[in-house]
Amino acid sequence: MNIPTLALNDGTSIPQLGLGTYGLWNDEGSEVIARAIGLGYRHVDTAARYENEVAVGEGLRRSGVPRGELFVTTKLDGEWQGEDRAVAGLAACLDRLGLDYVDLLLIHWPVPKRDEYVSTWRTFERLKSEGLTRSIGVSNFKPAHLERLAAETATVPAVNQIQLTPVIQRHEQRAYDAAHGIVTESWSPLRGVLEREQVVRVAEITGRTPAQVVLRWHLQNGLVAIPKSSNVDRLADNLLALDFTLDDESMVILDTLDEGPHAGVDSDTDGH
Repeated sequence: MNIPTLALNDGTSIPQLGLGTYGLWNDEGSEVIARAIGLGYRHVDTAARYENEVAVGEGLRRSGVPRGELFVTTKLDGEWQGEDRAVAGLAACLDRLGLDYVDLLLIHWPVPKRDEYVSTWRTFERLKSEGLTRSIGVSNFKPAHLERLAAETATVPAVNQIQLTPVIQRHEQRAYDAAHGIVTESWSPLRGVLEREQVVRVAEITGRTPAQVVLRWHLQNGLVAIPKSSNVDRLADNLLALDFTLDDESMVILDTLDEGPHAGVDSDTDGH
C-alpha cells in the first residue's frame, strides 16, 4: 500500500497515515509494530512518556525494513523541558529505540505554567543541527504558543500534533498552522466518533467501515493521522482509507459533528 506523504517546511516529508503506539508494550507490542510495517505502514509514533520505546525499536528491527524507509517520531514531555534538558532526553530516547536519529522530535505539551517551552525549542533547534533529529515540531500547541516561538526563536515547527477528530475539529489551530507552513497531525483520530449516527450513515452509503470513513476525512482535510490499535486486522483495514474518496456531501455530513472550540483537552491546563 503506497501511503501518500506531505511536504514539511524544512524540505523533508511525512507519511500522511501512520501508526500510533500508545499501549503497545513488551514483546506483544513489538510484534504488532513489525506486522504493521509489513502491511505497509512506514510512520511510527511514540513518546518518552509512553514507556514503550524499547518495544517500538524492537518492532522496527523485526520488520526488516531499512531504517531510511521508516519515519519515526518521539516526544519529550515536561520532565525534559528547560535549557539543554532535551539533550539528555533525546539521548535516552535514541538509546531505548536503538536508533542514531529520529525523523521527528516533538515537544509533547507546552506546559505554559512552567514557561520553559521556548528554551526547550532552542535546544531542539540545536539537536536538529547536530543531526539527531531530521525535523522538529510541537504537540498540543495553540496559536498563542506558536506565536511566542515565532517571536523568540528562529525555526518554525514542521508539525503540530493535536487532538483532532470530526467531533474536535480545531479550526483556529488548523488555520494558524496552514498559514504558517506547519503540518497539522491528528492524535487519537478515531476516538469517540465511530458510533456517531452521521459516521455510520456515511459508512453505509460508501460501503466502508466507520474507521475508514473517519480516516478518509482526515486525509482529505490535508491532515496526518496516526490511529492506534493492537489488532493487526484492524490496522490492515485502516489502510483501505487510502483507496477511495468521500464526496462533498459526505464531507459536509462529517463536518457537522464539530462540538466547537472548547471540545477536547485544553493544552493551557493539561499535559505534563
